[in-house]
Amino acid sequence: MEPFETLHAKAVPLLVDDVDTDVITPIGRVLQGGSALVEFAFEPLRYDAAGRLHGECPLDDPRYAGAQILIAGANFACGSSRETAVWAVRGLGFRCVIAPSFGDIFHSNCFKNGVLPVRLAAGDVAALAAFAEGGAGLVTVDLEAQQVRAGERRYGFDVPPLRKEALRSGLDDLGLILRRRDEISRFEQADRVARPWAHLEGD
Repeated sequence: MEPFETLHAKAVPLLVDDVDTDVITPIGRVLQGGSALVEFAFEPLRYDAAGRLHGECPLDDPRYAGAQILIAGANFACGSSRETAVWAVRGLGFRCVIAPSFGDIFHSNCFKNGVLPVRLAAGDVAALAAFAEGGAGLVTVDLEAQQVRAGERRYGFDVPPLRKEALRSGLDDLGLILRRRDEISRFEQADRVARPWAHLEGD
């Protein structure tokens, strides 16, 4: 994965609460797979009943072309556990999603796919959305400082240290394990001495 350090980019506001994973990647598109996951991402919000892209969703607004930050509503990506939701978000070019709250599984899946989920207070999210809508400039997400910057405003956020390390290094869960293989090996050797009975092999 591409390492995440500091992102300085356009942000697109999509302040719709309770956008679930079936809205992000409808099951029919999941079954299609491939490019359909991205082309039809957020299909109920972007396409009309006849299957035509209506262009009224902020995700298709030319003002936000190339945006890498998604400002979302509360309980974003709730619902089922499909990892395709974060694949679609990443496929649309987003490296960071900012929202008051997330579906727990989506939140975890973000880190595994190189996307930084940022939880901020609802009022701060609304202020960021207004900043983006007003065309006031780019938004900066500084992972090292754990801070979002928009104009003169600063918003701090929390991220677990291990998740932060993974994003900054461009590593998924397996990559983190492999990075610590020497530590794991030393632990196993010490544990064989301390608890030999735990390492007995069966017949």
